[in-house]
Amino acid sequence: MIRIPIAMFVLALSLAVGVACSVSAQRPENDGIVTLASDAETRWVPFDLTPGNQIRFQMSVDGKPVTAILDTGVSYSVIARQSHAVDATRVRSNGSATAIGGAVPIGWMATKTLRIGGLDRTGGGLSVANLPALATGSARAVDLLIGRDITGDQALDIDYPNHRFRLIASGRMPFRGAVAPLTVSPGRRLYESAITLGGRRLSPVVIDTGDGSAITVSASAWRTAAPKGVSTTSAVSFGLAGPTVNELAVVPDVRVGGNAGRDAEVRIEPKGGFSDTIGVAGRIGSGFFQRYRVLLDPAAGRMVLAPGKDADDPILRSTSGLLVGIEPDPTPARLKVLHVMQGSPAAAAGWRDGDEICSVDGNRIMSDYAASPLARWSVGTPGRVVRLGLCSGTTRALTLASFY
Repeated sequence: MIRIPIAMFVLALSLAVGVACSVSAQRPENDGIVTLASDAETRWVPFDLTPGNQIRFQMSVDGKPVTAILDTGVSYSVIARQSHAVDATRVRSNGSATAIGGAVPIGWMATKTLRIGGLDRTGGGLSVANLPALATGSARAVDLLIGRDITGDQALDIDYPNHRFRLIASGRMPFRGAVAPLTVSPGRRLYESAITLGGRRLSPVVIDTGDGSAITVSASAWRTAAPKGVSTTSAVSFGLAGPTVNELAVVPDVRVGGNAGRDAEVRIEPKGGFSDTIGVAGRIGSGFFQRYRVLLDPAAGRMVLAPGKDADDPILRSTSGLLVGIEPDPTPARLKVLHVMQGSPAAAAGWRDGDEICSVDGNRIMSDYAASPLARWSVGTPGRVVRLGLCSGTTRALTLASFY
């Protein structure tokens, strides 16, 4: 599965626009040989969370430094065709990958070496696909999606609270927490587990650190497990093959293993969506995991979650209903409305997809908007009136309200 945004997603607040980079592709001819250094446990890899809640870090391919996303929703790791580490003369066709909205063509390129922290791989190769510079929901390009083929035989210790991860020998238990089952499916070749929603167990669900949203379920899974009295709105996701609109709900109880999660955003895909296509009940993404320290060890059959200090904090909900992306060019920077959520104040006020905003309460949109306090207006206190300056020169007032 690949989800690619058409603009920079403002997702630092974990709202409803989803960014995920995941691929279900053909198996390569040679997986290469993966080894761990004797001091792998000391080799933490620092990362930052992209505006799309993805784990972005530095590594090397054939001795060249590259920027990568740690993405357990990828069956075979993918490098961007435009990356400086790609030699176009060595890329050959390798069929297609299943993506949000359809299938996309991919290639394959043999590699000599690949290094992440204390892990080295010699031989093997990488799938090759078009990964636009905005694939992570920011203006920074990404070279590579590191997936199950490289991490799956090790234990992956992701310390979200301290923004670091490491690859260590399977079977290690470096911390204690709630334990859930974890396997790599023989057909899909993806990390898979289960969740309990509305008292119903849903399985399998893909463990997808490349998905910036929290929980995603298929339409049939939602019909089975939807808690009573939960209202829904709409959200948009952007796939390599096009955008999709999903329902969105906040549910009071999602359980993963022995962990009882508090309110969680749940995205409901339409019938025939990506989950249906690959035959799973749904996905768990970084929007959920980022409140925990997470150990993924499919060879040992377990996933471990230890809550961080903010694990029980209430989630942020949109009170505007405008899902926006930042477009730094042309100057000045502007926000483009990517989706107007159903039943929201924005929908009632007549906002439309494609509307462009150049200021918020008189403050111009700057290129660092996603990380600035100004971005919090869309989840502001109900009743607050926000004045949004359109790039056409007019100003529209929007009264924030709770609507889902």
